[in-house]
Amino acid sequence: MLDILLPFKRHFLSRNGNKLHYINEGQGEPVVMVHGNPSWSFYYRNLVSALKDTYQCIVPDHIGCGLSDKPDDSNYDYTLKSRIDDLEALLDSLNVKENITLVVHDWGGMIGMGYAARYPERIKRLVILNTGAFHLPETKPLPIALWICRNTLLGTVLVRGFNAFSSIASYVGVKRQPMSKYIREAYVAPFNSWANRISTLRFVQDIPLQQGDRNYQLVSDIAESLPKFANVPTMICWGMKDFVFDKHFLREWRKKMPHATVHEFADCGHYILEDASDEVIAHIKGFMAMPNLVAVSPTRETESAAEAELVEDVPQAAV
Repeated sequence: MLDILLPFKRHFLSRNGNKLHYINEGQGEPVVMVHGNPSWSFYYRNLVSALKDTYQCIVPDHIGCGLSDKPDDSNYDYTLKSRIDDLEALLDSLNVKENITLVVHDWGGMIGMGYAARYPERIKRLVILNTGAFHLPETKPLPIALWICRNTLLGTVLVRGFNAFSSIASYVGVKRQPMSKYIREAYVAPFNSWANRISTLRFVQDIPLQQGDRNYQLVSDIAESLPKFANVPTMICWGMKDFVFDKHFLREWRKKMPHATVHEFADCGHYILEDASDEVIAHIKGFMAMPNLVAVSPTRETESAAEAELVEDVPQAAV
């Protein structure tokens, strides 16, 4: 069944003794899609199918996720920096170093924008889907379910013993329409044992909340890099019923990326590419088809950042 749902050739990159699986479909300008937790490259299957006739679609499975290896802690450092290093190594191995459209979701926002912060000149467009690239907003408390998973033995048992994080996410991550049995099973399939659920727990434990936490400074650095993308065409598609990446995070994105075009989906949840797949993909295809885009910040007369618009970059001689 998985071969039917994910009908793409499987590629692997050797990373310090571990195999990193990735999708690499189509030719053209690169579109790099970065998933989060507890999902994997499967999340982007429909977007790959929609774009691969025109673009080179690259979708890694982070180590510990999807079809990549799932080493224990002695063989992989499950940190944000390692994730960014992996993404950089993959794109360098494919000689993908310019005109990148970066599509990010969940932890993929931090990983993808961490890569972008290193090489801002390589980024041509940004597509942001229910994610963050900055610290938890001051107005947003850490959800109690994540706090339990992050900080308690009970959380470890629930996540690694019962696959609670991945399984529950496959139900509560969609709001408009439940996943079919086959889709839900595909999401949780890679996390089929205590050993294979290590990344789902480590991702949660890796959330930096205060000075001194691992990654706190790295996340601060990524957030401070966002102004570098003020002239990069950016589109945000957001499920408003996400219990983590909710209106508080979207408000931060509006502040930090005021030039972005924003599409809100009031009845959708975290897995926006499941809940509103056709609509979001249509928005992305339209956004990418617009030639020579430059971002235009809202004017003083603009009522909200959502009204920021993208216009064609008309050569001066033609004006």
